[in-house]
Amino acid sequence: MVLHFTWLPAMTARDLQRTLADMGDDAIAAHSARFFKTGPGEYGEGDVFRGIRVGPLRRVARQCRGLPIDEALTLLASEWHEDRLLALIILVDTFKRGDSATQRVIYNAYLSNTDRVNNWDLVDASAHKIVGPFLHHRSRSRLYVLAGSASLWERRIAIIATLYFIRLGEFVDTLAIAKILVTDPEPLIHKAVGWMLREVGKRDLAAEEGFLMRHYRSMPRTMLRYAIERFPEPRRRAYLKGEV
Repeated sequence: MVLHFTWLPAMTARDLQRTLADMGDDAIAAHSARFFKTGPGEYGEGDVFRGIRVGPLRRVARQCRGLPIDEALTLLASEWHEDRLLALIILVDTFKRGDSATQRVIYNAYLSNTDRVNNWDLVDASAHKIVGPFLHHRSRSRLYVLAGSASLWERRIAIIATLYFIRLGEFVDTLAIAKILVTDPEPLIHKAVGWMLREVGKRDLAAEEGFLMRHYRSMPRTMLRYAIERFPEPRRRAYLKGEV
């Protein structure tokens, strides 16, 4: 669906929610509810979906660029998954375009609302675009606090935020946080850590393999599989068999 509306300074989160309600699709919503594991005891338990794909949400975000941060945070508080994703897309764009004061406000607001960044797609759309760049020239101690959190989503934020550093050729924090999380019980952390190790390996294979040689025998199988996904087949098999 292509939306046609003109941004008005007075537009609010409530206005955007009315727009999103009109865009919903029940079939997509039902699929999303299954895909994002919203059943009892699952990681997304209780989350609700309007049924809007990411592309249309990004088009809405472009058309409402300039939404005040307070309104974006109101949207982030919504029960609807797509509302929260839209809020994060808007906050990422505002952060990228903002001055240092604006960036600090968004960073602090983001970390004050991690309970609303509560599914893997929400984390992956935002952590390395807000937390990572904000901390690049600052103390990264907050990442280690997040890595030790009881919250699955805060732990995922900690490791995914380091993707920003990885893309700059900086791996120390990724590897240190991966070490903290290497025995994490949650599959979504196994996947995230394995993914970040793979990203390190794309740039410095020796750095990735140095980590793997110390931990591959004890790390969760999913984490290992994600980390070695792009390895040559003989090398990949050797890791999986514990014969490296």
